[in-house]
Amino acid sequence: MSLVADAVEPMTAPKGVPVLEAKRLVKTFGKVVGLDGVSLQLHAGEVLAIIGDNGAGKSTLIKCLTGAYVPDQGELLLDGEPVHFKRPQDARDAGIETVYQNLAVSPALDVASNLFLGRERRKPGIAGTVFRALDTSGMRKEAREQVQRLGISTLQDVTVAVENLSGGQRQAVAVARAAAFGSKVVVLDEPTAALGVRESKQVLELIERLREQGVPVILISHNMPHVFQVADRIHIQRLGKRAATITPQSHSMTDAVAIMTGAADA
Repeated sequence: MSLVADAVEPMTAPKGVPVLEAKRLVKTFGKVVGLDGVSLQLHAGEVLAIIGDNGAGKSTLIKCLTGAYVPDQGELLLDGEPVHFKRPQDARDAGIETVYQNLAVSPALDVASNLFLGRERRKPGIAGTVFRALDTSGMRKEAREQVQRLGISTLQDVTVAVENLSGGQRQAVAVARAAAFGSKVVVLDEPTAALGVRESKQVLELIERLREQGVPVILISHNMPHVFQVADRIHIQRLGKRAATITPQSHSMTDAVAIMTGAADA
């Protein structure tokens, strides 16, 4: 079994220091190679899509970037400085937020409570320190501001329980939470997989708004039209390695699928 180091990012990458960079990541599970020397760069205000067939290493790569896995070899850099994530909370503390397919929202809680889930704020003074009362009004006010900043028109009332929202609205809540606290990077894992056409369109518009605000986004998706609609660059995984990094301008969807399946080279 040969672990061959992947080359650095090609010239399709924008210039400047990447917000997040992975250099030659290796991750093995016994004799199974999850990642075989994978490199990646993510720049400010960029949507980087990661695509690949099942077993290509997409999930392993994302877990190494977000602290769920610790790479066996390789290096992670945030704003050019080496970082070592031993758990997901380390990545969150560094400003990397991830929205997984299951969304991890609490249906019984309202929108504002979900945005601050795990980061609840207490009232100032004795009410918060002694009686541990939550600053509900303050969190709702900030939640409204966050929703307005992202232009999420489908979430007008942050006091509504999430269980009463549609699938697209729930996805918007999860993305808004990530955007609110993901000061560096937002990672979206199959955000449109279970959504209809209209709701998918709303999520894609939300991704574009994040980019406009300078927030870099990593998008994992099997939906090629969605990838080619919003991605600036496309990182293609195959058999644990990076097969290519392309752009929607340089390659077609057919080209991407061919590279992904091994039917063609980049």
